[in-house]
Amino acid sequence: MDATKIAFVAADSEAAQAAQARLQTRYPHVPPEQAEVVVALGGDGCMLETLHRFLGRQVPIYGMNRGSVGFLMNVYREHGLLERVARAQAVTLHPLRMIARRSDGGEIDAIAINEVSLLRETRQAAKLRIRVDGKVRIDELVCDGILVSTAAGSTAYNLSAHGPIIPLGAGILALTPISAFRPRRWRGALLPHAAAVVFEIQDSPKRPVSAVADHIEVRDVVEVRVHEDPSIDLTLLFDPEHNLEERILAEQFLP
Repeated sequence: MDATKIAFVAADSEAAQAAQARLQTRYPHVPPEQAEVVVALGGDGCMLETLHRFLGRQVPIYGMNRGSVGFLMNVYREHGLLERVARAQAVTLHPLRMIARRSDGGEIDAIAINEVSLLRETRQAAKLRIRVDGKVRIDELVCDGILVSTAAGSTAYNLSAHGPIIPLGAGILALTPISAFRPRRWRGALLPHAAAVVFEIQDSPKRPVSAVADHIEVRDVVEVRVHEDPSIDLTLLFDPEHNLEERILAEQFLP
């Protein structure tokens, strides 16, 4: 990896755009399609968009926080950037693949780095049947929705839905209901990372459901299949003192 062949990409915010302009003046850079390292400036949304943008190239992404939360980002500093990139630690992630079948028979194939979520579209609660590796685990879940989360995404929407935080390298996925009504006491499950999950939407004309893979939404789905895709490697770069594994672990001890 040649840290001098870097490209800068930025979110649309004023802070991110200004940071990009300053860094491009300070450091040599190349167009994104020629880069060996991409420096993303913004928040976690910018990082996810950048990972999706360069999905086919598998180029390492080094993020610096010019957004709000910045869980997937490094601290923003303008000096010593090349040295920081050169000594950064790499984390390789495998995303989820979602195959959603709509009521009209069409299928949408999408990649999710954080999570795949199913959400009711109307006032009517969703009714879902859940299969894991071909076996029915819940015949009917009445809920606002449900999600499958990766370890990297477990501190995002999954955590807001009271799902578990998953350490990197644990080799598991979180299956987390959103406002489950029945079975009332079901709080979700931890699944092997190689598990294949199928959601069948019951009574879909009356109780329509949408499926969302990160930022890609599919309306009026009748079946959604989700599994980890080990053929896709996503590489994030972190300063040694702010590595992602430590951040995910530390989240479990916050008051």
